[in-house]
Amino acid sequence: MAALKTYLEGLRGQSVAVIGAGVSNMPLIGLLRQQGVAVTVHDKKTAEGLGAQYDALQALGVSFELGERYLDCLPEDVIFRTPGVHPDHPALCAARGRGGLVTSEMELFFELCPCPIIGITGSDGKTTTTTLVYEMLKRAGHNVHLGGNIGRPLLPEVDEIAPDHLAVVELSSFQLMDMRRSPAVAAVTNLTPNHLDYHGTFEEYVEAKTSIFRFQQPGARLVLNWDDPETHRLTLPPTASVVWTSKTKPPRDGVYLRPDGMVCAARDGESRDLLPQSEIRIPGAHNVYNFMMSAAIVNGWASDADICAVARAFGGVEHRIEFVREKDGVRYYNDSIASSPTRTMAGLASFAQKLILIAGGYDKHLDYGVLGGPICEHVKTLVLTGATAPKIRACVEQADGQRPSILEAADLAEAVRQAAQAAQPGDVVILSPASASFDCFRNFMERGDRFKELVNAL
Repeated sequence: MAALKTYLEGLRGQSVAVIGAGVSNMPLIGLLRQQGVAVTVHDKKTAEGLGAQYDALQALGVSFELGERYLDCLPEDVIFRTPGVHPDHPALCAARGRGGLVTSEMELFFELCPCPIIGITGSDGKTTTTTLVYEMLKRAGHNVHLGGNIGRPLLPEVDEIAPDHLAVVELSSFQLMDMRRSPAVAAVTNLTPNHLDYHGTFEEYVEAKTSIFRFQQPGARLVLNWDDPETHRLTLPPTASVVWTSKTKPPRDGVYLRPDGMVCAARDGESRDLLPQSEIRIPGAHNVYNFMMSAAIVNGWASDADICAVARAFGGVEHRIEFVREKDGVRYYNDSIASSPTRTMAGLASFAQKLILIAGGYDKHLDYGVLGGPICEHVKTLVLTGATAPKIRACVEQADGQRPSILEAADLAEAVRQAAQAAQPGDVVILSPASASFDCFRNFMERGDRFKELVNAL
C-alpha cells in the first residue's frame, strides 16, 4: 500500500486539526477527508473571509473553529501547523502538554518522500535558485518534483514519486522551525535579518534556517556561500560534506567566479570553466550567486552543458526584477519580492544607471539603516508609501552622498502615477519595496500583480 494512504488510514479514529486553510493545507484537508478522518479547520478568518474556501471545506464535511479565537481550543490528537503560526505559540505548547502531536504538511512530506530531497533556503535568492535547480535537473532528463515555499505542496503527489526521482523544495524559516529531518542536499543562499516580527531575534531566525542541515545523514551534501559572513560562521555538523560558492576565493569543492569573469567549478582542487558570467541571462550580481549555488547543487546530476544551457536561457522568476513594459521610453520593472533592505539593495545594484524607486510597505521591524547609502548611490527619485516610509526616508536623510528627491504617496496607485510623472525617456522605474506587503496586500505576488496592472494602464 502507498505510504501516504497508509499514513492517512492510520489516522482513522483520531481527531485532526489543520491550522490555516491556505494553499499548502487545502490538498491535505481533502486527502484526510477522503480517508474518513475527522478534521477541524482552525483559521483566523471568518466564514465570510474564507469565502469559496469555506463552502468547499463545508462540502467535505469538516468542522470549524474560526475568527480571532481560533486557537483557544486545540483538543485534537494530531495538529498540522501552518507556517504562519509560531511553533511556540501558547496554544501549541498546551496541545503538546496534553499529548497532542504537532506536525506540518512539509514535515510529513519529508517523512514519506521516497526519493532524494534537495532543500534550498536563505534570506535572498532561494526562489530563483530553486527554480534554476529544477530547470537544470529537468533538462538533464530527471523526473523532478518542484514545491514547498515556492507555492506548490508536494504531499498530494508523494505516492506518485519513485525512488529514482528527485524532489526540489524551497523552505522558509517558518517551515523549518520545528523540522526534525533534513534533505539529502541542503543549500543556504545567505543569511540577513528578516521576519523579525515573527522570530523576534536574528538568532532565532538563523536557528530556524540551519534546521535545513542540522539533521543531515552522513553522505549528505551542504552548499553554502563563502562570501556571506553569517553562513561562513555557522557551526556545521562534523559529518557535513560542504561545498562552497564564492566570488572571492576558489574553493576545493564548489563553484566560483574568477577575476576575469569566468564561472568555474572545482572538485578535489581541480577546476574547469563553466561559462562567462556575461552569458547568464538574468541580470544582477546577486543572480551570479544564484547561478553558482544552483550549479553546485546539481553537480553529479546534471552535465556542464545542461547547467550552461539553462543559464543562457532562463529569464527569471515573476516578481524578481521582472520587466513589465516600456512606455514613452521609460522601462518599468517589478521587484515586489524585495521585502527586505538587502533584497532591494541587490535590485538597485543590478542596473548601471540611477533609478526611480518605489519603496515602502508593512513593517517587519527590520534595520533600514543599511539602505540609506545604496539609495543615495543608485536612486535619483524615491517614491515612498506604506508604514515603513518614515523609516526609509530617515535612513536616506541620514546617509552620506547625493540624496534623491523624495516623494510620498498614499498608496501604490498614487506611487506609480508619481513615478511615471517624474520619469523621462531613458529612465528606469522599479518597484522594490524593501518591505513586506501585508499592510495592503495578502502577499508580494498580489502586490506585484497590482503594480503590473497599474503600469500597463498608464
